[in-house]
Amino acid sequence: MPNFEPNAVIRGAQLTIVGTVRALRNPELFKHEHFRQAGFAIAVGVAIELIIQIPIIGVKFLLWIISWMADLESATWDDTLLESLDFLSKSVLQVPFLVMTLMRYITPTLDEIFMESIKWVDSTYVDKHKADDPKTLRAMYYPSLAMYSTKGSVGVSKPKGESMLVFVRRYGRKVGMMLGIFLLSLLPIVGRFVMPAASFFSFQQMVGPAPAAAIFGTGLVLPKRYLVTFLHTYYSSRSLMRELLEPYFCRIKYTHEQKRRWFADREGVLFGFAFAFTVVLKTPFIGVLMYGIAQASTAYLVTKITDPPPVPAESEGFAESQVTWTNKHDFLQLSLENIDKINVAAQNKKGGDKSDDPDALRRKFA
Repeated sequence: MPNFEPNAVIRGAQLTIVGTVRALRNPELFKHEHFRQAGFAIAVGVAIELIIQIPIIGVKFLLWIISWMADLESATWDDTLLESLDFLSKSVLQVPFLVMTLMRYITPTLDEIFMESIKWVDSTYVDKHKADDPKTLRAMYYPSLAMYSTKGSVGVSKPKGESMLVFVRRYGRKVGMMLGIFLLSLLPIVGRFVMPAASFFSFQQMVGPAPAAAIFGTGLVLPKRYLVTFLHTYYSSRSLMRELLEPYFCRIKYTHEQKRRWFADREGVLFGFAFAFTVVLKTPFIGVLMYGIAQASTAYLVTKITDPPPVPAESEGFAESQVTWTNKHDFLQLSLENIDKINVAAQNKKGGDKSDDPDALRRKFA
């Protein structure tokens, strides 16, 4: 079954809507400390945005002065310069994404939002199915996840400082790649082939050579700005999804190879989920606030594309068991109304366990 099929992307987009609506119903999401951290992040974002915009405004002002002394109506270099500066600020640097990702390494707020949201998803699931047979309900996520340490194991996860350095390097590579592609596209003659070629090589492994070739051909016809937006959204969605899932991966330890296969098996759903948030996060100032909503919604996503984790003492082999999304076909075929039916009876519960009692489950999340 292809991993990047239209049905998977659509289901991911549906999870974005459902996850956001359910997250916004959680009163714990609006705690004072969350707003305080969001306010700080907005202040940082505004400062960085101003730092970036000052030279851009300066260049525009300089061009305005030059236009009084020289005829720029027939010139194209000024439009190219302004287009390049706009691309640099909006599509390469991505200030809201950068600010909120760096905040993850400074304060635990985003991790707390994720765990509060996991707790909320579990409690609403129990309330929604309180009339059902407890033995048919899925196992809970929050109680086990809360037991896991966020400290990394040697060779798997890294200390916070090293993780931050890894992110900065990854961010730098992505900025360099996007900037390099854009600059190459400005070259005469060969420049028009750069964006379509980059799109082809990005997608041919996921969707196959024929659809990738169609993207290449379309890129030769459409204006360059559409292909730039397409490529930027694709790479940004991948980066955003990796950062949003960090609270899960810092607890459930995967090797680099296991994580690569985990993402590959779910890439269609993950792209569909992250796409809308990627677009909204580009909005100046409010994009920072939306990052918190995206983090809360990711908790709902995790309950749909992974199995409930065991307690840490029984976690050996669990990560490997999650690499392949075993119920993917069933999940993608479900109607939106029945989306909660996956992971039903995810684990056999022992007779007489208090967790079999719906009232006991509700008390656990009270």
